[in-house]
Amino acid sequence: MKKTFSLTLIFLLVVPVLLNGGCRDIEASADLSTLIPPKELSPATVDELVAAFESYGYGWDRLEHGVPPLILTRMPSDMDRITDVRSRKKLFFLALLPMALMLNEEIDQQRQELIHILARIEDRQPLSTGQLVDLQELRRYYKVRQNPLTSAAARRELRRRVAPVPPSLLLAQAANESGFGTSRFARDANNLFGEWTFTPGTGLVPAGRPEGASYEVRVFPSIYESLRSYLRNINTHWAYRPLRALRAELLKQGQQVSGTALAAGLELYSARRGAYVDEIRTIIRHNQLQQLARATLRTPLPIQRYRRPGGPVYQVAAQ
Repeated sequence: MKKTFSLTLIFLLVVPVLLNGGCRDIEASADLSTLIPPKELSPATVDELVAAFESYGYGWDRLEHGVPPLILTRMPSDMDRITDVRSRKKLFFLALLPMALMLNEEIDQQRQELIHILARIEDRQPLSTGQLVDLQELRRYYKVRQNPLTSAAARRELRRRVAPVPPSLLLAQAANESGFGTSRFARDANNLFGEWTFTPGTGLVPAGRPEGASYEVRVFPSIYESLRSYLRNINTHWAYRPLRALRAELLKQGQQVSGTALAAGLELYSARRGAYVDEIRTIIRHNQLQQLARATLRTPLPIQRYRRPGGPVYQVAAQ
């Protein structure tokens, strides 16, 4: 029998429980060991996404218990049918938070490895073959032209580029650019940030594209890969040098690197410049995204350290 009332019912019965923390213990939810490596979700509908979050005891007010490592291959196609704006926003942020934390942990592990390697270079100590490979892969992935083995400037630039981005900033920009997951590009291309491609036939042609223009909207295999590309863009594109410089200064001073602070470095992200920065900060403030700075992943099993840029995030450690 076709369910004509499922979306309404799920929000009456389940969403308040999910967004307010649920009523069951983490121990009573799904076996967390199945989440390492991360669990991929392909929710066709909001009902499916909400049910999956509930099965893992995952809710906005349960973040202190840890965030399950969940990867979305796509956004539900009916996000725009959630008439309660508050519920739609919270579900969107919950959907992206696990991936934001996983990607930032990947970057943080890259950074720790990089700092160790650069310290050896500056102390004139030899590098192992693996460290040499890692260094060159980081240089390539983060688009540093000069060789950090011989260039102090390249080493400084790598330090600035290989660093996490606050989840609050990532989520606020994703919400702004995708209409909280309801845009055509989010639904049909897994593209939350409207990134372009100039390879004809590989993306979606945007409505209203000027005659003679060849750009298309890039198609990603998953929402996770759209977030990964965003982070690489923030950490490498010339337009975001002010953001990276500000982040480096905050790290040097031992201060918190917050999304509201780093938003100041996004003036070139949009033609609206300062107005865009204000809008991102408003999204962070009104949705209390600052609290996500305390969110951490659940890690029920030992996890091997990440080594390769763009490679697997988690692997179960040998038992």
